[in-house]
Amino acid sequence: MVEIINSGEQITAGIAGDIDHHTASGIRNEIDAVLENTTPQLLILDFGRVKFMDSSGIGLILGRQRVLQGFGGQLLIKNATGHAEKIVKLAGLSNLML
Repeated sequence: MVEIINSGEQITAGIAGDIDHHTASGIRNEIDAVLENTTPQLLILDFGRVKFMDSSGIGLILGRQRVLQGFGGQLLIKNATGHAEKIVKLAGLSNLML
């Protein structure tokens, strides 16, 4: 599940539940639909309610980062804790964490 808050220049996508190969494409589609219509300067992925994340979550992050870079935007991750935080750090993406 994704809750999106769109303020024009900034989009916050609050993700709840698991990010795995079953759910990542649905999450990606929801976020990308907003990105295509808004082209924000900042996308914040809020992982505060993520219970589990595998490498599909890294693909989700990197793919959204690539989309944003295409129009000069930036991606940041907030509230990554536990397993999600460990996966983000192991992937070398700590610099994206708030």
